[in-house]
Amino acid sequence: MNFHTRPHTFVTHVQLIVEDLDRSLSFYKGILGFSVLKEEEGAVFLTLDGLKSILSVVQPENAKPKQPRTSGLYHFALLVPNRKELAKVLRHFISIGYPLQGASDHLVSEALYLADPDGNGIEIYADRDAEEWKWENGQVVMTTEPLDSKGLLVESAGSSFDGLPKETIMGHLHLHVSNLQEAEMFYCEGLGFEVVLRYSNHALFISTGGYHHHLGLNIWNGQGAPAPDEHHAGLKQFTVVYPSSEARDEAGARLRNLGYGVQQLDESLFVKDPSGTLMELARG
Repeated sequence: MNFHTRPHTFVTHVQLIVEDLDRSLSFYKGILGFSVLKEEEGAVFLTLDGLKSILSVVQPENAKPKQPRTSGLYHFALLVPNRKELAKVLRHFISIGYPLQGASDHLVSEALYLADPDGNGIEIYADRDAEEWKWENGQVVMTTEPLDSKGLLVESAGSSFDGLPKETIMGHLHLHVSNLQEAEMFYCEGLGFEVVLRYSNHALFISTGGYHHHLGLNIWNGQGAPAPDEHHAGLKQFTVVYPSSEARDEAGARLRNLGYGVQQLDESLFVKDPSGTLMELARG
């Protein structure tokens, strides 16, 4: 099943604030295999397929280091098309000595975790077949177990890494929020996502169409965590795509009814979540 096409609603693009644009581009191009699609208003839009951008980076004036214990980015997650491609990524990181922050089996997927030079969290993962996912009482079963790295590397024997494959997409986005209840109301009642897993009382995983998650929300940086100050490295904004203009406009109306300030610019809507994170609501 494809959970990142119509009629689903999902995250398609993430824009990051970085301290040093050249350093950032060196990482994303040299280590992960992105190329520059276009430059616009001080932002560099990166691509893997040469057609669309799933990630962009911007260096503001007076750029500052990432702030700890704030809301915003936990990690963005790049979904590769299959296990062999994930194995090639792992072999690549081992060969160049790039440090990983983790490697996990989540039952629904297998994942590698790392950070870019600014400390922005990145997950690179491959999904297991959706028919293998388990659901209990309406919630998807996910856990965090050690990744079978040796078994995974067998998949890439004899293969070389030439950059992330062109089929790679923005699989999901995981955010630090300041209040989980407020975030649930905003993202579910407002944007239209559904809760697929409540992780104790400190994290939510939400999606459309029965995906294991298009968005993760957590309070691991603390209840009431403040939004980062402007110009600090981290998440600048992200894009949520709806299957139609009508679905997008209905989400905007629901958010306004909840008291959120929704602004229209050209053909997109822009709004900040309760934790101060900016997003674009676009139509597919």
